[in-house]
Amino acid sequence: REEFLRRVLEWQDKHGGIIIQQLKRLGCSCDWSRQRYTFDADYIRAVEKVFVDLYQKKLIYRGRRMINWDPAAQTALSDEEVISKPQKGILYFVRYEVVDEPGRFLEVATTRPETIMADTAVAVHPNDKRYTDLIGKQVWRPLAREELPVVADQAIDPEFGTGVLKVTPAHDIVDFEVGQRHKLPIIDVLTENGRINCPAVPELHGLDRFEARKHAAEILQKRGLLAKTEPYENNVGFSDRSEVPSEPRLSEQWFLRYPKTKEALAVVREHLIRFYPAHWEKVYAQWLENIQDWCISRQVWWGHRIPAWYPKERSEVRDQESEIYVGIEPPADPENWRQDEDTLDTWFSSWLWAYETMDPETRAKFYPTSVLVTGPDIIFFWVARMIIAGLEFKPGKSERDQDNIPFRDVFLTGIIRDKQGRKMSKSLGNSPDPLDLIAKYGADGLRFGLMRIAPSGQDIRFDEKQIEEGRNFATKLWNLARFRQMHGPSNPNPKLKESELSIYAIEALARLSETIGAVEDAYQDYQFNAVAQQLYDFVWGDFCDWFVEAGKTDVFGEDTARKESTLATMDYILSAIIRLLHPFMPHLTEELWSLMGFGTGKNEFLDFAPLPQAMALDESIQVQARIRAGAIYETVEAGRNLRAEARVPSNQKAKFALRSNESWAKEESATIARLLNAESLEVEANFQTPSRSSVAATKLGELFLIAGETDRAIERERLDKEIAKLEAELKATEAKLANASFIERAPKQVVEEYQRRRADFSARLAQLRKARASLD
Repeated sequence: REEFLRRVLEWQDKHGGIIIQQLKRLGCSCDWSRQRYTFDADYIRAVEKVFVDLYQKKLIYRGRRMINWDPAAQTALSDEEVISKPQKGILYFVRYEVVDEPGRFLEVATTRPETIMADTAVAVHPNDKRYTDLIGKQVWRPLAREELPVVADQAIDPEFGTGVLKVTPAHDIVDFEVGQRHKLPIIDVLTENGRINCPAVPELHGLDRFEARKHAAEILQKRGLLAKTEPYENNVGFSDRSEVPSEPRLSEQWFLRYPKTKEALAVVREHLIRFYPAHWEKVYAQWLENIQDWCISRQVWWGHRIPAWYPKERSEVRDQESEIYVGIEPPADPENWRQDEDTLDTWFSSWLWAYETMDPETRAKFYPTSVLVTGPDIIFFWVARMIIAGLEFKPGKSERDQDNIPFRDVFLTGIIRDKQGRKMSKSLGNSPDPLDLIAKYGADGLRFGLMRIAPSGQDIRFDEKQIEEGRNFATKLWNLARFRQMHGPSNPNPKLKESELSIYAIEALARLSETIGAVEDAYQDYQFNAVAQQLYDFVWGDFCDWFVEAGKTDVFGEDTARKESTLATMDYILSAIIRLLHPFMPHLTEELWSLMGFGTGKNEFLDFAPLPQAMALDESIQVQARIRAGAIYETVEAGRNLRAEARVPSNQKAKFALRSNESWAKEESATIARLLNAESLEVEANFQTPSRSSVAATKLGELFLIAGETDRAIERERLDKEIAKLEAELKATEAKLANASFIERAPKQVVEEYQRRRADFSARLAQLRKARASLD
């Protein structure tokens, strides 16, 4: 045992260090001087103290009970360590002959003929008229032939199989309870490693349980005692440790009778603790309402050894209290005692983690903690038990529950799965090494790529392409900063004058304020993927694709004031972007913060810089600017669609014309042309439709793509489709506005929005019909 433990510690020191290095490379900014381990001397002492305390309170006890057994690991399992999985098997209909009526048989449906030798009765429901005359009689056990009583029990389901149950108390929990009620003997025919132990049936003795199942069926068939078989699907419990079917087994083990379960339910129901997503609160409550005593002993060497000793010489007085010594220190005469060989379930030490990792000074400052981040698969193993431990041992500053709960919030992440939906595991070889991904895509690319695809509380199908997108986003941000640096040093405290801001700057600043608000709301609900997506959309779309591209007109222009205003806006927004992205991309953002000169004074390090706040803009100026910028961006989108339909590559210069009654549109023609990648752009209110062109109706007017050889028939067909689509939308909108009930009940702003849609659809239809008529 000592040599095994030495080797495990050696392995742990090596691989535990690898995990820490992975976390550091990922950018986890922890205080690494505060690392704790459940096998630290103080922690071991705390675990032992808790065991002794609960034993003295009669909450921990040793007893012989039906438990879950792992035949591969050869250890007991808690109920939570048994995972139910649907399995396709066979239902065997076995014939049990009635002792005093030779030739009459009771048919019993079972999935486990290999345990027939452990049957000690057959049972029927007392109200099942098919079998009332047999209650109290005897039947012959088909294997290891022996007389068995027929008993009546309310637990029997008359609808399952034939309505007759083979009672095998040693190998089934329900059967064990039936056996207890009817004082039936218990026969165990399985060894600890899942082999048959029944010399009375030499054909099965020593066989693996599953091999024995097939042989048992063959023996029964040969003897004429197998009536039939049917395909059958049922749920089978699998060990979470070794992934083999577990076995119900009668065993002497240590158990914990959970304390404070009512209080643990109340603190969640009263929202002293909140779960994110909230639906996990129901799962938590369901488990606590049906909680069973916790089997805490394990037949493994690695773990906290149970602080219990037994006398080497048994006393004549046979009671448990005198034969067990439980204490932090060994008995005064250790030579006369032997310590329990078993260890504690690993979660018995982990349930103290929230407070036992802290010294008194740290605990006074940080307990209860703010939030626990964990997976939903360990709600019962860890989350619920930590809550119970806090309420029972009261490590807080007062006796009140709100001071002793271990955390205020529980954020439950998704589980990362492979493309096929399988859980990541070493045995499947489908778990990538984070260090390899970091080497390929960068730590920030990995972080951002993962967070962006991780919806709260849902499982994630991992695809390396998503991490590549994270890397591409990081590259985009870096190139953006380089572009800004090409035009002179950045200003860490830019002063923006609303009167000098372009409509594109005002739109970008307004979108930044909206993004900040959306990000704050998402953070409140731990919607980290929503935060990442909001930032991605703003940076890549609103800022890079629109504002920066539109701003190049001023940056490369001759008007110094407009250029300085655009660059100042870039600095303002870039500073905000870097701060908003810092939790997701700490390495890149810290580097950019320094390189761009934003880190000055007390904000030298980005970690200490305050988050950006929404900017208050003059409402009248903002509304008009955003309408105009929005109209231009929509027009550009329409122009890009015209290119795609006409198969004109986006990187190829093209001629455009805009027929618009908006006088200000001509002032923005240089920017519109840049965004369209136009060879030329003519903006005229009375522009005459060219013979070879395609057209799109926009808020600014009709936009024409002037091509060399546009097919008029194809263009007519395209416009007809556009007109039909708009007519359908206008019809639906007018139907809504004609509905008196809708007008009366809908909020005012909703009705106004439908009225705006009607006006917009009508105007666009007029434009398209005019363009269509010109092609006839």
